[in-house]
Amino acid sequence: MATVEIKIEGRLYQVDDSLTVLEAARACGYRIPTLCYWNKGHNSLASCRVCLVEIKGTRGSRLTASCVYPVKECPASKGFEILVSSPMAVSARRTAVELLLSNHSKECQTCSRNGECELLEVANITGAKTGSYLGEKTPTTKDDLAPGIVRDTSKCILCGRCIERCKEATGIGILGFENRGFQTIVAPIANRSFDSVPCLQCGQCVNVCPTGALSEKREIERVDEAFREGKYVVCQIAPAVRAAISEEFGHRIGEENGEGKMVAAIRRLGFRKVFDVDFGADLTIMEESHELLERMLHKTGPLPQITSCSPGWINYLEYFYPDLIPNVSTCKSPHEMQGAITKSYFAEKEGLNPEDIFVVSVMPCTAKKYEKERPANSVDGLPDVDAVLTTRELALLIKRSGILYDELPEEEFDPILGESSGAGVIFGVTGGVMEAALRTAYFTLTGKEYEKVAFEEVRGFEGVKEAAIEIGGNTVKVAVCSGAANARPILESIRAGKSEYAFVEIMGCPGGCLNGGGQPFVKPTLLPREGKDILETYLAKRAAILYGIDERKKVRQSHNNPEVQALYKEFLGEPGSEKAEHLLHTSYRKDRERYPH
Repeated sequence: MATVEIKIEGRLYQVDDSLTVLEAARACGYRIPTLCYWNKGHNSLASCRVCLVEIKGTRGSRLTASCVYPVKECPASKGFEILVSSPMAVSARRTAVELLLSNHSKECQTCSRNGECELLEVANITGAKTGSYLGEKTPTTKDDLAPGIVRDTSKCILCGRCIERCKEATGIGILGFENRGFQTIVAPIANRSFDSVPCLQCGQCVNVCPTGALSEKREIERVDEAFREGKYVVCQIAPAVRAAISEEFGHRIGEENGEGKMVAAIRRLGFRKVFDVDFGADLTIMEESHELLERMLHKTGPLPQITSCSPGWINYLEYFYPDLIPNVSTCKSPHEMQGAITKSYFAEKEGLNPEDIFVVSVMPCTAKKYEKERPANSVDGLPDVDAVLTTRELALLIKRSGILYDELPEEEFDPILGESSGAGVIFGVTGGVMEAALRTAYFTLTGKEYEKVAFEEVRGFEGVKEAAIEIGGNTVKVAVCSGAANARPILESIRAGKSEYAFVEIMGCPGGCLNGGGQPFVKPTLLPREGKDILETYLAKRAAILYGIDERKKVRQSHNNPEVQALYKEFLGEPGSEKAEHLLHTSYRKDRERYPH
């Protein structure tokens, strides 16, 4: 590693010569505020000017955006010095923030980022004041037509983080700068709605927006209305939520499995039952592994079979690869399966009218809000799921109710649809669906359990992971895609008939559901509390919680879940049965508007 000596505030430091001034300053203990910059390795447009520093050289001083200026251009050996706290730098940063505030909505109390707004935090750091610059504001667009995401340009600061994140995470890049000069906004082409462009609704843009210009479409009022109407309101919780919910209550990332307190809080909110979508994940494996083996052994469909749990990925498929729909498993996603079972099997056992049951899914994902609206995710005209709340929305509900999260006891999920295996819980991390399916497929093909239980070959956060698994004398080739942007090469090989895989897992969000668009925000401003590397390590920290739960489970394979076994024995019959097909399987749309990739 090559290094360069730089001078910051009169002190000399040896730093990696590939760093920018901002990165080097942070490594040396200086906190320079930022907005358009997200993290090392992610593009910064240097548009906000909040990270300006003064660089003194032999020809005088100049202000420079530290997020893009390389340290090798200002070595101390040539007389350069970086000044973070000089009057020129401090004043320039304050002015940059005041100019942003002059064109910004002041509806802070009702903003989705209230309490977590990076613009407000930077304003406090720089001493910026509202009202320093008065005048006309850029005309506002508020787009709330899409099921999952709301866009409000009055809160946008044109940092461009969402633009770059959409390109990086999905490979599509539906967002860009529209218009010029004072009329500039961030929008899909021609300022169209998210509902009329090939948006995956994954919410990765929401995760990086610093101000609330992008937010999830909240459904708390729908849940409130269900309570007012006297519905039998049931809550079901996705695997990844428990790995992050405690972050909303001041815990460090990866510090606590929030499952027990979360269940206790939801009961105190008035929900009649609290179920675990890990049960739905186990059920998904029963159906999906049966479908895979039917394709492999009896040629009932094309290979590779591709997973169907990620609605962001399903959107991507329907927009860009509708010809590969036959390759995709017809299984509904876990929470949709669980909703269907709640309104059939559970309703029958409890003597309830399915129409009186209101199912609320707590998900790490904004695309799940769209998924529940799909007509194919209903049974006999009754939707499987009635409302979807993100992890952030659940935390808001708990805070609104005055519940003291950290003082709650640990409580367990309700029975019938609350027992799960370790395989079910790892659905929340990339590779988890694949690993869960392999555990059951191994047993089905060999008649015995996989001795090591864990299939380490499919773990990790690489964009694409490939493995060849030996099962019963057969080699099964599989692949795992983390993030829709990484799916294209594999999908093109399938389209060309060149793929050798039997099974492919694709998750729309990089890292899987742990990194869904509805999870707690991971902000650059968290660095002092979480550590300098948190933006590189938060996925692994959340994943460690789920893998730890798996390791501690007595039952670690979906087919060994006693509640799933009872469901098939008493109600469904067997995987792939007529009743299972009716309740647990779905279909996809070939008629959505096609877009060139």
